[in-house]
Amino acid sequence: MTNIKALKQDAYTFLEQYYRETDQPLETFQARWQEVEQEIEATGHYEHTFEELSFGAKVSWRNSNRCIGRFFWKSLQVLDYRNVRTGEEAAEALHHHIRYAENGGKIIPTISVFPSVKNGLERMRIWNYQLIRYAGYEQDGEIIGDPQSAAFTKYCESLGWKGAETSFDLLPLVIQVNEGAPQWFPLKAEEVLEVPIAHPDSNAFSTLNLKWYAVPIVSDMKMEIGGITYTAAPFNGWYMETEIGARNLADEERYNMLPRVADVLGIDRTYAGSLWKDRALVELNRAVLHSYKKAGVSMVDHHTASSQFKRFEHQEQKAGREVTGDWTWLIPPVSPAATHIFHSSYRNIMHTPNFFYQQHPYK
Repeated sequence: MTNIKALKQDAYTFLEQYYRETDQPLETFQARWQEVEQEIEATGHYEHTFEELSFGAKVSWRNSNRCIGRFFWKSLQVLDYRNVRTGEEAAEALHHHIRYAENGGKIIPTISVFPSVKNGLERMRIWNYQLIRYAGYEQDGEIIGDPQSAAFTKYCESLGWKGAETSFDLLPLVIQVNEGAPQWFPLKAEEVLEVPIAHPDSNAFSTLNLKWYAVPIVSDMKMEIGGITYTAAPFNGWYMETEIGARNLADEERYNMLPRVADVLGIDRTYAGSLWKDRALVELNRAVLHSYKKAGVSMVDHHTASSQFKRFEHQEQKAGREVTGDWTWLIPPVSPAATHIFHSSYRNIMHTPNFFYQQHPYK
């Protein structure tokens, strides 16, 4: 049941912010607020104009405490799919998002916005953690592929999907409409830009047969703007190399490649004091950066990203806004003490508009 009073307050606060930050006349705000207030009273809901939606999506990125890439928040491109009604239409829209965001390697920060929750009922939900993700198969107590995807892979198989059971099988898109039964739609390799990972100084590195996809499109979070919730609003920027080289491929709970990287590069790992993990980690990140640059795919290194975040902080200070943040996420997982973020502190409080986590339906 919609809380009319709370929705009115959230809507008023957001609209006041929108009109203030976009320097529009006060009388324009008052007319729009009267329109929204009447719509809420009549229906228990209201629809954002495209301009309001675009502003709210960008501010959601600006307010994202865990994101180091917020310097570029104004560049976010908004694809409006609020008129989508079927799983097939949604799948087509998501395929378009992937192609649009990839842009031949020159990644475009993009968000696709599907119908909002109305009177407490979800109208669209994407079950994938990211639109593009590799499967993880349990075999004899081990995982082939990405262990983080094991539960979702098993669920996709229960829907009828079948992968090739390699280390880098693309999972299907799983979409739920109007809280009905989820549908799956295949994501083919030829539809996704992937980057083979090679090392700038070692030919042997290529025997690891590593690769990763070009665009990280987060698809399981909800976006809240002015009291309106969008449970399907997948969004992307571009990768920072440590996301792949220090986490996806390196974590013991993920692809766990550091021992193999050390071995192909001839790094002695017979004792911890050799710092073989650190050396392998740096070389794996060098390989990721080298490979994405060679492929012409947008990527930022963690030192440049930290410098960009500092510029974002200065911009926000100039605008009279506090920069909130989750320090544990903002510091890069490689050489964090070499960045200013490590030596800074931020209040981890949430402002709206923003993105919020949702429970994984398949769990």
